[in-house]
Amino acid sequence: MTGTIWVFSGSPGAGKTSVSRALLSRFPLGLHLPIDDLRELVVSGLAHPSLDHPPEAVRQFALARTAAAHHARLYAEAGFAVAIDDVLWPADVAPMAAQWTGLDVRPVRLFTTLEVAHHRNRTRTNKTYDTQSLVPLIDGLYGQMPPEAYRAAGWAVVDSSQLTLDETVEAVLGLTWPL
Repeated sequence: MTGTIWVFSGSPGAGKTSVSRALLSRFPLGLHLPIDDLRELVVSGLAHPSLDHPPEAVRQFALARTAAAHHARLYAEAGFAVAIDDVLWPADVAPMAAQWTGLDVRPVRLFTTLEVAHHRNRTRTNKTYDTQSLVPLIDGLYGQMPPEAYRAAGWAVVDSSQLTLDETVEAVLGLTWPL
């Protein structure tokens, strides 16, 4: 039996990591593939993201996403539920999806108000760096990632602004697939 591959996108502070981990804890086998963690395996030459999308950062994100796609397929075929989380635009998934033919893939755009994203960013404890460095990204990405664009591309959109973590996971699990 193959597992589901969940793909979570949203701005920093949208809850991608928290939702991924909480969702996967509901399955007997779960693998979380945060693109940030794969990128942090780079020992030298790591290119950091910014709103102007430097070519080397774009290349490194593509490498991490390709690696995640391969890992996701391997684990899903072994029966694991898999969650990939990253700041993704709908077009970013196409190269990854080429690895997933025949698998159950569920893209979800997690959405929050800008105020909630900033609050979550200020209070997070899961990063090894000063999360205040993400404030310009949160502000800049907010308008660039309209939920309507994701819906139009076939993604589910879950607004977790007023939901607890458990309620958000329930909303994700309650989605009817295919959309």
